[in-house]
Amino acid sequence: MYIHIILPVYWECQALFPLLWEYIGMEYQETFGERLRALRQERNLGQIELAKKLDVGKSIISLWEQNKCEPTLSKLIVMAKFFDVSIDYLAGLEM
Repeated sequence: MYIHIILPVYWECQALFPLLWEYIGMEYQETFGERLRALRQERNLGQIELAKKLDVGKSIISLWEQNKCEPTLSKLIVMAKFFDVSIDYLAGLEM
């Protein structure tokens, strides 16, 4: 009799990825949250101020910046227009 333990995929891979990226020499890419925080700070905005401008709660800005959840497409569009950047930039698809 075998007992299988099912582990969440993110848990299994989390420790491996930093080593894998180092091993294959890939460049580190900013996350959505890091880009959002950088854009917010460039404009000297606090999380509460940005939340008001994007019509979301302050806690949502915090969750986005910590990469704990992702914005909807409609909010991505609002952010791209507000920061004058492309959605591809926010998503990390372009530098």
